[in-house]
Amino acid sequence: MIIFPAIDLKDGKCVRLYRGDFNKSTIFNKSPLQQMKKFENMGFKYLHLVDLDGALKGKSKNKKIILKILENRNLNIQLGGGIRNLKQISFWIKNGAYKIILGTTAINNPKILIKACNLYPKKIAVALDIRGKTVATNGWVNNSTIKFEKLIQNLKKLDICYFIITDINRDGTNLGINLNKIKNTLKKTKIPVVASGGVRNVLDIVKLKKIKNLAGVIVGRALYEKKIKVIDLKKNNLL
Repeated sequence: MIIFPAIDLKDGKCVRLYRGDFNKSTIFNKSPLQQMKKFENMGFKYLHLVDLDGALKGKSKNKKIILKILENRNLNIQLGGGIRNLKQISFWIKNGAYKIILGTTAINNPKILIKACNLYPKKIAVALDIRGKTVATNGWVNNSTIKFEKLIQNLKKLDICYFIITDINRDGTNLGINLNKIKNTLKKTKIPVVASGGVRNVLDIVKLKKIKNLAGVIVGRALYEKKIKVIDLKKNNLL
């Protein structure tokens, strides 16, 4: 199981939101590049990088810093946030992104998702950002009427590398992962799942590791606030 430390970009800085609320953001590092290097020095091999401004507006103002992160990477970086067309997908893959995350595009423009999966098999992850029983879009601001379980069924034949399941109501809260939602999702698909939202301690990650077909977990606030420490991850053979 892969542990993805998270860097969320807002106004060029590394931040964490509370339950997806852009008005409740905490800056943890003014230099995302420096933060990436910190994660690398901790021993992580992967990184979850999201352009929050791009997700919200569909247009990135963090392009330069993302390129700098990719140019200086020694990590496998999955990138998402505001990626809306094939040209952008191709650009980021050519510039070193390990995986491309599609969320809003996967819901609003499924034809683009299908083409992307055909062009780049196992390179496309689909983010299902869940609020209640439905999926949110555009940086979690808009609530769609699409139930996430139905969406999973509609996408099950595509060559997706994994679903990223985020419980928005737990994200950034340190309330703990929604284990039942993750387990129920895995019962409905053979596509692997990456869990996200609310991870609070090493015990949460230990529980997740026991779940079959779970590809990974994204860790944000708990890592920044040192509620999850690298030494404890290594003691539990998680890193």
